[in-house]
Amino acid sequence: MARAKAATPARPRRVAILADAQKPGVVELARELQAWFAAERVATRLLLEPRAWEAGRPPACDLVVVLGGDGAILSAVRAYEKKPTPTIGINFGRVGFLASVEATHWRAALEDVLAGRARVEPRMRLSVEYRDARGQIKRATALNDAVLTRGAFQGMLEMALKVGNDWVTNYRADGLVVSTPSGSTAYSLAAGGPILAPALQALVVTPISPQALSHRPIVLDGAARLRLDITRASGLTTLVVDGQGFHPLQEGDAVVMRAHPKAYPLLSPRSFDPFRRLRERLGWRGSVEPDVFPGRARGRKASGRDSGSNGVL
Repeated sequence: MARAKAATPARPRRVAILADAQKPGVVELARELQAWFAAERVATRLLLEPRAWEAGRPPACDLVVVLGGDGAILSAVRAYEKKPTPTIGINFGRVGFLASVEATHWRAALEDVLAGRARVEPRMRLSVEYRDARGQIKRATALNDAVLTRGAFQGMLEMALKVGNDWVTNYRADGLVVSTPSGSTAYSLAAGGPILAPALQALVVTPISPQALSHRPIVLDGAARLRLDITRASGLTTLVVDGQGFHPLQEGDAVVMRAHPKAYPLLSPRSFDPFRRLRERLGWRGSVEPDVFPGRARGRKASGRDSGSNGVL
């Protein structure tokens, strides 16, 4: 998983703090951040309800600091959808793949941002297009994924997938997830999809409980144009965008997806290790020292006896 390249963003003059007040300790830290930024002569605007910005116009700023989990970060990304703004997440969630900073390390991370030492991770987004019940074209943007899912008490969905002009396959499943690399660690992962490096330009198509066991997740070129036709549905079908936007569809409808022309800039501290985030979030076990292979005695020179392969690694 490649690291994001170091960048030197301009020192922010206006900071928007988006805090999920429902999580313990968030409000207290938000107030502390306001005082810290004030001492650094940086103006702040605080909002304690993550989704409130989505309905109105978010405040103009040079930096967004999110206190919460991935849901709060997705709310910030939706709020600044039309004007992507550098965003850094301080994790108060259970998992937090999008948040690169632990709450105890906020000061060092924000010092990196103010000093121009932070790393910029341009995250691919997904443009989603469909027609509503009136036949009007509707559009949505996802940082993580777009999901087609059946109702709780209806039969399986039948969907046809095309990539460009090529028909790929027909699915009979509970639903289908189309995810970006950022979303590969969200619903797609839970449905059995692969983990992609965030910097990749690719899309993952992951069926949800497919009837045919041969239907497996596939990784597609990020420049591909995807079309999903709902060929059969015994009830209402829902298109869910980033787990927050819900759009009703029905049999005969189609959804077109492609990469959004503009990536969204997420920030991380200069010392950020993406592999460590995976190890911690997913509970991977193994040596914490990168120069020691698990199961091999420390400091011993590899040999045929040690490696079991005539000394060849």
